[in-house]
Amino acid sequence: MSRLLDQSRTDGDRRTHQLSVLAWCLSESPGPRAWAAREPRDASALVLSAWAQLERARSRGRLEDAADIADKCLRAAELAPEDPAPWVVLLGLSRLERRRQAQVFGLWNEALARDRWNREAHLSMLRYLGPEEMGSRFEVLDFVDAVRARTPADAPCTATELTAQVLQYHSVLARGGAEALMARHRWSQPSAARALDRAADTWARPGFPHHAAALADLNLLAHALVAAERRDEARPVFEAINGTVAAWPWSFGGNPVSEFEKARARSGTGG
Repeated sequence: MSRLLDQSRTDGDRRTHQLSVLAWCLSESPGPRAWAAREPRDASALVLSAWAQLERARSRGRLEDAADIADKCLRAAELAPEDPAPWVVLLGLSRLERRRQAQVFGLWNEALARDRWNREAHLSMLRYLGPEEMGSRFEVLDFVDAVRARTPADAPCTATELTAQVLQYHSVLARGGAEALMARHRWSQPSAARALDRAADTWARPGFPHHAAALADLNLLAHALVAAERRDEARPVFEAINGTVAAWPWSFGGNPVSEFEKARARSGTGG
């Protein structure tokens, strides 16, 4: 892990992605905490340990030691001032603590000052501003509009807009009843259709997108296209994914691999 993270110290996008994957995989492992205890002046060890603790808190639904997470992040930020990852973890911690927007936006600004298009920071703010956390549907729309207006098409955070639409689609499905039965028609509404059009027109091109979590974003696009019954457009996206299944958004419907395979079959793509 140390060698891997050392190689990406100057690449905020790849480093943040690597840390997020490691933290998720090792959230129940003693390894990250032991590494941080053994090397208390290693920024990678500190931030990975903090992020793994944050993932464990999310999965269990409770924070065990918020002060320790914050302390590790602040020490990591002091040791590696250019690294956005400690600020991304602090942003996630502030969400779990349901902090006020002034505090959360301060952390968001610190992360973006180090990596302007940081994917994890954008998606974290998107969820924080949603009605399920500390915001509203209108705040999500304002945030997405602002991000879209300033973000290059090939930036790592390019999936922010489509993620917002998928989250809204999932919230409709979760309500059940007649609304859920008609949820697919959401994708014909102008804002949802435009977001899906923008992604479908560019993301499946060879070599695009090329950021660290590109395959996760292609999974998101495939899910949305199948939900919108745009199956012909979904086929080249499934081909670009080449069987690499992201946990989300497929996990919303059950087992991610099973849901992925069902959607791929519906699109007419070969196994």
